[in-house]
Amino acid sequence: MEWFLVFVSVGVIWLASLCKILHVSFYPYGRTSFLSNDAAGSSQKRNVLLVIAHPDDESMFFSPTINQLTLAGHNVHILCMSTGNADGVGDVRKQELYRASAILKVPLQKVTVVDHPDFQDGFGKIWNSSTLSKIVEKKILDHAIEIIITFDDYGVSGHCNHRDVHRGVRKFMLDTSLQEVEAWELVSTNIIRKYSGPVDIWLSFLGAQNSHYEPIHCLLNVNPLRSYAAMSEHLSQWVWFRKLFVSFSSYTYVNTLRKIMV
Repeated sequence: MEWFLVFVSVGVIWLASLCKILHVSFYPYGRTSFLSNDAAGSSQKRNVLLVIAHPDDESMFFSPTINQLTLAGHNVHILCMSTGNADGVGDVRKQELYRASAILKVPLQKVTVVDHPDFQDGFGKIWNSSTLSKIVEKKILDHAIEIIITFDDYGVSGHCNHRDVHRGVRKFMLDTSLQEVEAWELVSTNIIRKYSGPVDIWLSFLGAQNSHYEPIHCLLNVNPLRSYAAMSEHLSQWVWFRKLFVSFSSYTYVNTLRKIMV
């Protein structure tokens, strides 16, 4: 009987969380104020660069952000720092990224995949922060980028490539003279929150509201099914445990972005 009550309680919380996401999807004024210029939520269209480590990072971790920004009409660019060639299928994974990005409403011409000998997918491979910073800088200058979004120092899963991307972006922010460029990082959560699915939206909102010392924004995924469809385009990676991850990961339903202060 006790287990039954637990399952019912969890089910009710999941349902309430999904209803919250649907509410945000149908009512524009409930959406994030991220990149909004006034209290009414209107915003100037901005050029945004998402910097990731591997093809599929955009769908597994950043889809709530991408969906919110494309819905608001911002120009989203994706810079992927490797082809994900750890298993020798880098060319395949690059094409998968293009198809997934199209589902996420990011056009092919705004997706760049780097194939550099110093940025190869895999554990134990340290990516040079200075070289990565220069690649980011070129992309910013070429496309008049105003906002950078990337991993935080833990990189969601602790993957060394994710963390190196953060350090490269941070180095760019430390060295650049471009005062108009801002950088934001995806906040990593503990393992319980990470696999709590849509339930984590409540903790994310609470954390954002109680943050008095640093700029934080909570972005709900206005179209979780689109995120699932995008990840399914990464067929070389679409194994059973990633299907479970996309279904139960909080990163499918909500992203918390924190401004990188330098």
